[in-house]
Amino acid sequence: MSVVLASASPRRRELLLMLRVENLKIIPALGEEVIDEGMTPEEAVCALSFAKAKEVSKLCSTDDIIIAADTVVAVDGMIIGKPDGEEDAFRMLSLLSGRTHNVFTGVTVMRKDEIYTEYERTAVRFRELSESEIRAYIKTGEPMDKAGAYGAQGIGSLFVEGIEGDFFNVMGLPLCRLSKMLNKMGVRLI
Repeated sequence: MSVVLASASPRRRELLLMLRVENLKIIPALGEEVIDEGMTPEEAVCALSFAKAKEVSKLCSTDDIIIAADTVVAVDGMIIGKPDGEEDAFRMLSLLSGRTHNVFTGVTVMRKDEIYTEYERTAVRFRELSESEIRAYIKTGEPMDKAGAYGAQGIGSLFVEGIEGDFFNVMGLPLCRLSKMLNKMGVRLI
């Protein structure tokens, strides 16, 4: 049996390695991430994580445990994905400036016909950002592959005044929730 992470995210991989997950394999889902119009952030991340797990399950043995996740940032119920360029990153960071937003991660854990899909929500409060700070941050390249155009575990941490909820959720994998889901399958991380 292997634990298969259905993600190319280096942050999710690092988190599982931090927990000393044994027999970890990385098989990223390649399908297009499409959010149906009208979905809530909670519905969207659950649907996307389930689709990733289902796709990767076709490449795994039946006793493998598949972990798939998808993260979005939402402001006033509006989903903000990854930026599609520097100006989009600027727009996103300007929108988050001086406000509280929510980070939602959907997690699917699958083995054979045993499937659990849940989500976690974490509130993140940003301080006011100047235009020059936003532009300087974008020049680092860090925002370009992250939901909401920032990384709370990197330089983007300079903007975060407070977090209410699971910090690891903001990094893309809510570890406490994942642990509870794995426990339902009889898998203990500690």
